[in-house]
Amino acid sequence: MKPNNNMVPQKPRFSVAITTPQYQKLISNTLSDPKRASRFIASITSAVAINPALQECDAGTILAGALLGESLNLSPSPQLGQYYLVPFECKLKGDDGKPIYLLDEQGNRMKDKRGYYMVATEKRAQFVLGYKGYIQMSLRSGSYSDLDTRVIKEGEYLGRDPNTGKPLFHFIEDDDQWESLPVVGYMAYFEYLNGFRKTMYWSKGKMLNHADQYSPAFSAKNYEKLQNGEIPDNELWKYSSFWYKDFDGMALKTMLRQLVSKWGIMSTDMQTAIEKDATTQSISTKGNVIGLPEDPAPHDDIIDPDTLPSSAPPPAAEKVNLNDL
Repeated sequence: MKPNNNMVPQKPRFSVAITTPQYQKLISNTLSDPKRASRFIASITSAVAINPALQECDAGTILAGALLGESLNLSPSPQLGQYYLVPFECKLKGDDGKPIYLLDEQGNRMKDKRGYYMVATEKRAQFVLGYKGYIQMSLRSGSYSDLDTRVIKEGEYLGRDPNTGKPLFHFIEDDDQWESLPVVGYMAYFEYLNGFRKTMYWSKGKMLNHADQYSPAFSAKNYEKLQNGEIPDNELWKYSSFWYKDFDGMALKTMLRQLVSKWGIMSTDMQTAIEKDATTQSISTKGNVIGLPEDPAPHDDIIDPDTLPSSAPPPAAEKVNLNDL
């Protein structure tokens, strides 16, 4: 039986939506300068065209995320790594706030092979600031003479100075040797124009614990399984978080965020970037940028009570966490 998608709103792809009067007007009003608007459209269209997964995302979330990046004067080019538009799958809900179920031709809720109701989803683009974007905005403030991050390999960290407590390093100059060694930690540093310096170092273990505690989409235990090749191919889609895809990049961004927020000077752009990092926005029917609540799809499916053993008590709610089963 084919699913009945009458309840699921059909939206145009980005390549079509970007040409509509509504989107063209929003871009023109937001950027003001026609030449800047033209460059923006060309750059974001190119970025989407080379990313098949991004092409499947809701066009409004792509445009809203790109406009945020443009307002921060950051490039959408994946090669530059200043910010990313990261596709993720999200459950769809109706006006009543309840999930929209997929229905068969008879109007009955469809189930998958595990007995779970199938919920309509859509892919959305989430704005994720890259660590190179942090560096760009920090240096742009005019307060720093230098600011950077570095992955620390085995043998480079020498401990801390007993008098000052500052981390000590001996960096390996041979690139081939450096590449072959395991990662043991991460460092970030800055120097003000007046000469004041600050350096921070975290071990990889500390970074894993930090990500495990503060990122709802990351599990240190699952990350270890992923690195060891213990995750089946048909479950890899669950691990789309940048913490899984680029742990070192996210670690470097975390180091900069920790360093600058505690001891650095934060510009207005930097404060906005930190506030909007890893959020999802879209375009309303009135042509305004609006924030969207996060409701990722993989882990909170809907279970059919009829599939539970007869001795089991009635579920307290329709939603259960698959990780607890």
